Amino acid sequence: MPADVLVVGAGPTGLALALQAHDHGAPVRVVERRVGPRPSRALVVHPRTLEGLRPLGVVAELAARADRDPRARLHLGSHEIPVRLGELALDETEFGHPWLLRQQDVEDVLAAAAAARGIRVEHGTELVGLDPGDDGARVALEGPGGREDTTVHRVIGCDGAGGPVRGWAGIGSRERPYRQEIVLADVELETDLAAGVSHVSAGWAGVVFVFALGERASWRILATRAAVEGGDVPGPEDLQRLLAAAGLTGRVTEVAWCTRLRLTRRVATTYRRGPVLLVGDAAHTHSPAAAQGMNLGLHDALNLGWKLGLAPSSTDPERLLDSYDEERRPVATISADLTDLVFWAESSPTVLAGLLRGVLAPLGAPLVPALLRSGLTRPGMRLLSGLSLGLRRSSLSCAEGRGGRLRPGDRLPDRTVVHDGARVRLHHLVARPGVHVLLGRDAPCLPPDLAGDLLTVQRLDDRPGSTVLAVRPDGYVGYSGPGTDPAHLGLRAWVDRIGAHPRGDHRDDHAGHRSEAHHPR
Repeated sequence: MPADVLVVGAGPTGLALALQAHDHGAPVRVVERRVGPRPSRALVVHPRTLEGLRPLGVVAELAARADRDPRARLHLGSHEIPVRLGELALDETEFGHPWLLRQQDVEDVLAAAAAARGIRVEHGTELVGLDPGDDGARVALEGPGGREDTTVHRVIGCDGAGGPVRGWAGIGSRERPYRQEIVLADVELETDLAAGVSHVSAGWAGVVFVFALGERASWRILATRAAVEGGDVPGPEDLQRLLAAAGLTGRVTEVAWCTRLRLTRRVATTYRRGPVLLVGDAAHTHSPAAAQGMNLGLHDALNLGWKLGLAPSSTDPERLLDSYDEERRPVATISADLTDLVFWAESSPTVLAGLLRGVLAPLGAPLVPALLRSGLTRPGMRLLSGLSLGLRRSSLSCAEGRGGRLRPGDRLPDRTVVHDGARVRLHHLVARPGVHVLLGRDAPCLPPDLAGDLLTVQRLDDRPGSTVLAVRPDGYVGYSGPGTDPAHLGLRAWVDRIGAHPRGDHRDDHAGHRSEAHHPR
């Protein structure tokens, strides 16, 4: 079938968007001007991101490539403090803590999943023209076979901060450059730093991270410093000075790759204009502090993808697509504010920030192990991991009757429940695409016409009462009701609104998808 959705950009965000849209019924085409891999800039995947990716059937492959038990050593003055993230795991999710996983590995796994579904990434193909209209968009593509002019229903800009889609759509942005920059390098080191551990050093000048996760050499260096106007890419001597200033031992013997990242905080004024929608770095950029960038883009993709697939069946498709901007743009602003605070502490050249890193942090270093064991850091971990995010104010969150503690817009908790006489984690029951309706033990059965390939009904035998919950494809509760109406009119209205009608003619029955009910932490 001809593509209904053109995805411009095949990084992790574009590929996740394509998978989510495809698995919910949208014919997808993906173009990417790159012809080969690029060095990873992101190295962390957070728990909520893994929860969102599980229905796409990719988490087992991601787990095989990840460091799922990250260990670090904090170098604070003369103190060296070992930290193991597994000891800080949150018990509210099967993915208790972040994984170390290179961006390129995420991209490779998602690309393989797309290929298994028959989604071909057209590498070496560039968008060279875009003319949005009321009923679609005229696009011009330039690829190995020459120029192609065609019309598509939707264009999704996953083409990064410097991509052309936002400009052609006429979408503005609010932006502010940072006074600091990031230096990234893959190097060989002569060092006594432990290779299986991530090293973090905070000092007067900034923060330096050293990982044994290099792609073109054994080690990856990430360092913050004051932005330098002009200038060349840092060489071995520059990197050596950064290590020495951080108090990290080692001699740089080879630089396989190095780049400077000039940073700008940018949030688009809208994520949608007509048939054009922006996702990931095309919509928002900020500092890399707290490892939010790739994760934020993946959440954008998982939010928008199912809406693109279900919109043709919705009673109000335009409102459904508008909910993407409504739900995700405020999150980008919050994330930018959060990372600004962390980035200031990591890299600000001010005297106050230097005192915090160079004096107060070493003085407080002996208290760090007790602080980590105390559990006081867990609210921060929940926030950074994405587990605290809620959508209660969304126009898609609908409650009938008196609500309990779990309300529409909340993340579905990953509790253990009883289903069909067996104990199972709740997230295992929803580990496939589509909307999942969860019935309390005494709730009336749904009419047969409300079940289908993208709407699954399951009863929780250990949950007393007649409550009915509908869980969105991205893992948030969308509807809750008392379940006292045998016709389930309230639920039916919500299902009609988001377009999750049973579709016996679903195009490929999720070809290539495999459920991931279980996987190791």
